Amino acid sequence: MPALCSNTDVFVVGGGPAGLAAAIAARLQGFDVTVADAAQPSIDKACGEGLMPDSLAAMDHLGIAPGVEQCFPLRGVRFFGAGVSVESRFPEKPGVGIRRVQLHQLLVNRAAELGVRMLWGTRVSDAQAVRSRWTIGADGQNSQVRKWAGLEAARHESFRYGFRRHYRIAPWSDHIEIHWGTGCQIYVTPVSPGEVCIALLCRDAHLRLAGALPQFPELQQKLAGAEFSSTERGAVTASRRLRRVYRDNTVLIGDASGSVDAIAGDGLCLSLQQAIALGGALVSGDLESYQAEHRCLERRPVLMARLMLSLDRFPSMRPRALRAMAAEPAIFANLLAMHVGSLSFTDFLFHGMLPLGRQMLSASASTS
Repeated sequence: MPALCSNTDVFVVGGGPAGLAAAIAARLQGFDVTVADAAQPSIDKACGEGLMPDSLAAMDHLGIAPGVEQCFPLRGVRFFGAGVSVESRFPEKPGVGIRRVQLHQLLVNRAAELGVRMLWGTRVSDAQAVRSRWTIGADGQNSQVRKWAGLEAARHESFRYGFRRHYRIAPWSDHIEIHWGTGCQIYVTPVSPGEVCIALLCRDAHLRLAGALPQFPELQQKLAGAEFSSTERGAVTASRRLRRVYRDNTVLIGDASGSVDAIAGDGLCLSLQQAIALGGALVSGDLESYQAEHRCLERRPVLMARLMLSLDRFPSMRPRALRAMAAEPAIFANLLAMHVGSLSFTDFLFHGMLPLGRQMLSASASTS
């Protein structure tokens, strides 16, 4: 196990995407940076593996650009459910699907290029093990740094489960597909010209992809006969909002600092944007400014997660909402535009939520 260094400007506990993004952002501001993680790269995690356009914009800010051979271009999002489908293209630039291990390696390479000191295979048992000006906790949902700093107090917590597997099959679409079922959703994300990622989100810890797919016969038929290209991996997806994300010289980022349900697809984007905000706060020495920006950044993902989870929690409402969006596709287009940050909340309220409500009320009146 590598020995911990004795001094560094910024010490990052956790070498996943959030920790590496924070390290890169700090290094771009001229700080000496050290990252420690008990694992070895490349680090994998069960996730949907789709990067929205705003994620790519944040990666570009950090100097990271996936090569065309490493990813699959994504032009939009498509919902399936209640016997209908509705889709929209991203309003400006496309997103990409990329395997999590490849994304992690891109971040590792960029950090190494900038001179970040990496301590892989290093378990940190005490936040004071390294003398540093700043300690960044990027060690995930069960963050030890969060516990050491006394930042466990949360405003809200809820949990669901996610499972992911890859299939060796040519993508049939250049959209992220979300299939809505009873008590679960399945996400389909192309990640290469010959592979798709299938991710299940649910409240049942015992449900797996094999048990959920029969709810979606068309998708099951498309995957019939396709070889698995990975083992099935699982993870807990949490909605957690902390009261504070820093104390003294210790600050949290990524899932350690709170998280939104994976249904919103915003976790990685949020971590990247937090890293950029944190880099600026370290320069000014004002972590209160990061606290304020952190709250601001989480508002849109939290709203999107609540909207999406409402379709999961209220089965009687979901068919009406999906049919309303199918009847007036501009509603879904505005929903997607707000999701990727191209539409303000106010504009979304007037051009998304109000038309959706009118359509649902009109549909209810016509069937009553």
